Amino acid sequence: MSSSLLPSLSHCCQRQRFNVVLQHGSKGSRFLSLKAPEVLSATTILPKPRLDYRAISESIVYKSHNAFNRKAPLPIGALQSIVRHYDEQKRLSSELGLKRYARSNLGEKMRQIKDPIEKQVVLKEAKLLKVEVTDLEQKLVTVQRKLPVVLSTHGSDPIAASGNRDHMDIGRALGILDFEAGATVTGSSWYYLLGEAALLEMALTNYALSIALKHGFRFVMTPDVVRADIALRCGFQPRDQNADPPVSQMYHIASSNPSHPELVLSGTAEIPLGGMFANQIFTEQALPLKVVGLGRSFRAEAGARGADTRGLYRVHQFSKLELFVVCSEDASEQMMEVLRNVQTEIFEGLNFPFRVLDMPTEELGATAYRKYDMEAWMPGRGSWGEISSTSNCTDYQARRLHIRYRRSSGTHSHTPPASSSASTQSAPAIPFAHTLNGTAAAIPRLVVALIENGARFDEEGTLVGLDLPSTLKPFWHGTSSIIRWT
Repeated sequence: MSSSLLPSLSHCCQRQRFNVVLQHGSKGSRFLSLKAPEVLSATTILPKPRLDYRAISESIVYKSHNAFNRKAPLPIGALQSIVRHYDEQKRLSSELGLKRYARSNLGEKMRQIKDPIEKQVVLKEAKLLKVEVTDLEQKLVTVQRKLPVVLSTHGSDPIAASGNRDHMDIGRALGILDFEAGATVTGSSWYYLLGEAALLEMALTNYALSIALKHGFRFVMTPDVVRADIALRCGFQPRDQNADPPVSQMYHIASSNPSHPELVLSGTAEIPLGGMFANQIFTEQALPLKVVGLGRSFRAEAGARGADTRGLYRVHQFSKLELFVVCSEDASEQMMEVLRNVQTEIFEGLNFPFRVLDMPTEELGATAYRKYDMEAWMPGRGSWGEISSTSNCTDYQARRLHIRYRRSSGTHSHTPPASSSASTQSAPAIPFAHTLNGTAAAIPRLVVALIENGARFDEEGTLVGLDLPSTLKPFWHGTSSIIRWT
């Protein structure tokens, strides 16, 4: 792919629902771009900008037609070459991650071996892996150079990916995570947080809560058991009947009384928070209603296991602090930015690199009119990992939960962003409200990011402790020999 293609390709992709990246580093710098920049000169000191290659690959026909309609002078096969290179990049990245992980395990194995002959065998295997890793790294760089780019990044660079920073290994070495006991007591993807990890959960929860309260959110402790009907009305399918065979996405509570409503364990505090406002009519002056709820989230998460789901990254139960807003139909877009600003303030205080994605249509799901995802750099996983999201559901949930408000006298009609079919009709006096939700703190994902970015090693590469942001210190109980506040 020639660099001369960049202006045309960038322009034809500007107005599509691409991921718009807003990145933050430990220094709090930020960058938001809604259009592609000009091609960077060879003397630029900034890192290369990047396109959303996945979005292009998944809608290659649409992007080609869009480029044609805009009269963008793209050579034949230009977009198709992106798909080939992107697929190759994904394959190489996956293979490289596995090799790095295997190499890290060999290093740990060598430190435990006493027999010199056996150690020589393992050493030979490690040398071969080193050659393979180097070869894959060179191939990956070659492929990445063939991909065109659009956005540049600002802020401090993420630290290098390393198997030594895997949160599972670090947690075991420090004695703060126990997955084996969780598997014995309950099963796969269950865990124990011990000592500093348990205290970290409490500190993160209270830290994020303090920021939400500062911004006018009212604290709510939610029930963790909800009616299946309420979950469905909020957009969560307790059972996926379209799957073959049908699978349960939530944990169901058996009842000996068949006449009792079906109950499920809540997958997120968003569900009971939304249900709290069900079948009510509010005055327009009372809006917006801003609440922050703390609850346990339960996810069946049926599916294959892999590097993307190991450890704390994808578990069946976790603590989650959720932001929820009920507002008038003309205020939801503004409230979405309020939620994003609260989340940004929370994560900036944790001192790890993260980015904000404006998600494309195919990533929105049924309920969301628009959605932001926030991802933190997790060097042990060697990739960005989602830590939060914000969704503007407009009136999707309100219509199903019957959440309405009474207009003030003299209020003009407003056409909701999700619908314009009724624009020629008079506005109802009691319209449906809009609802929004956003994750203030999904604890396990934040623990992963903090452990993998904050692991502290001595000059010999031996793990000696954990660096945590000083913003959490006021919410910490007791003292610790392994924690250093930074």
